[in-house]
Amino acid sequence: METFQQIIHGDKPVLVDFFATWCGPCKAMSPVVEAIGKEMQGKIRVLKIDVDKNQALASQLNIQAVPTFVIYKNGQIVWRKAGGADKTTLKQVVNSFIG
Repeated sequence: METFQQIIHGDKPVLVDFFATWCGPCKAMSPVVEAIGKEMQGKIRVLKIDVDKNQALASQLNIQAVPTFVIYKNGQIVWRKAGGADKTTLKQVVNSFIG
């Protein structure tokens, strides 16, 4: 199984969704994130990380609110946003880091 570090240092941009199972906005964003992952399959990777199960990573990355979306490219954070976003906006942002 790949580690978080291996995935974010891969050859594709990675959209990471930091969420919590008890979070209403996270539940609302889940189908949006999944749809983007399906539509952009092969171009990006999508990771969903439960902050309650991965507290050390959430703390290391200073995740203060859920949902928080982070895009990694070549192991570096290139974009970060706390709170929800509509599918069109999120997809445009992801597209800007492809290629």
